Amino acid sequence: MNLFNRKSGQGKPLFILHGLFGSSDNWQSLAKKFAENFEVYTIDQRNHGLSFHSSEWNYAAMSKDILQLMDELQIQKINLIGHSMGGKAAMHFALQHPQRIEKLVVVDIAPKYYPIHHRQLLDALIELDLTKISSRKEAETQLALKISNQGELQFLLKNLYWKDTATNQLAWRFNLPVINAGIEIVGEAQQIPDMPLQLPCIFVRGEKSNYINDTDFDLINQLFSNASIHTIEGAGHWVQAEKPNEFYTLVFSFLMT
Repeated sequence: MNLFNRKSGQGKPLFILHGLFGSSDNWQSLAKKFAENFEVYTIDQRNHGLSFHSSEWNYAAMSKDILQLMDELQIQKINLIGHSMGGKAAMHFALQHPQRIEKLVVVDIAPKYYPIHHRQLLDALIELDLTKISSRKEAETQLALKISNQGELQFLLKNLYWKDTATNQLAWRFNLPVINAGIEIVGEAQQIPDMPLQLPCIFVRGEKSNYINDTDFDLINQLFSNASIHTIEGAGHWVQAEKPNEFYTLVFSFLMT
C-alpha cells in the first residue's frame, strides 16, 4: 500500500507531512520553492488525500509508511518537515529511525499530550449526510451552520470530491469513520527516549498559536537535545500558510546550513 506523493525538484530528498484533514496539495506553493534546491516529496498520509484508507491509524503505522516509501524510492536519508499531526508523525519517525534523518523541522506541535479539540468539526462532518447533498455549495451551506470559522470550513471543503458523477455522489478524501473513532490518537504524547537525539532539529511555532508554549521547551529537549524553537510573528497554527515567506526563509536557512 503505497503513499500517494508528489515529487518535484532535484537535490537532497525533503519529505513534507501535512496535518489532520490535510493533504499534499496544501503544501504545493512552498514545495515549488523548496524544489529549487531539494528533491521534494509532498506526501498524503494514510487515510488522507489520495493515499489508501486503513483501519490501522496511529503514529507507529505512519512511521512505517514513511520508512516503506523511503525504501521503495531507494532513499537512505531525508530532511523531514511535518506540521501538526504531521509533526508528531515526523517526531515519531525520527525517534524510531534517527539514522534515516538528516534534519527535522516540526511545525507548531510539541511532543506532549493534547486533549481532543476537533470534536465540533468531526460532529459537523458526521452529521452531514452526503447521500442527500447534490452540490458542493449545498455541503458548504450546511457545514457553515456548525463551523463558523471560514478558514477551517474552506480547508475541510478542499477534501470534498465527486465520487460518482453519474449519480452526483460526493465523498470525503479523508477516512472520516476511522479518524472519528481514533481521534484521541492524534493528541498522544511522544515517548521519551532513554537518551535524547542529537539530531539537528527546529520547532517552528506561530506567535498567535498556543500549541507550543514556553513550558514545553524542557520536554522538547528531553527528546531532541539539539533542538531550537523559533516563533513567527503574526502567525497562528497554520504557520506555513499564514506566513509562507517568513516560514520558507527560516526553514531554508536551517536546511542549508
